[in-house]
Amino acid sequence: MSTFFFIMLMITMAAVAGVLVAGIFVMGKGGELNAKYGNKLMQARVMLQGLALLFFALCVMTRG
Repeated sequence: MSTFFFIMLMITMAAVAGVLVAGIFVMGKGGELNAKYGNKLMQARVMLQGLALLFFALCVMTRG
């Protein structure tokens, strides 16, 4: 089961990085794009970071 949580952790960490890069790109573009998507992207990043922490904790707890 630890392997499953580790794989999910890696997927979640990649998603965090992707949303972070997208958020930085949108913030750099500015204007209407930033007003529309900037806050939503950062909220998604925080949620994904929490999920990554959950998978990390589960990975540590299920390790033999």
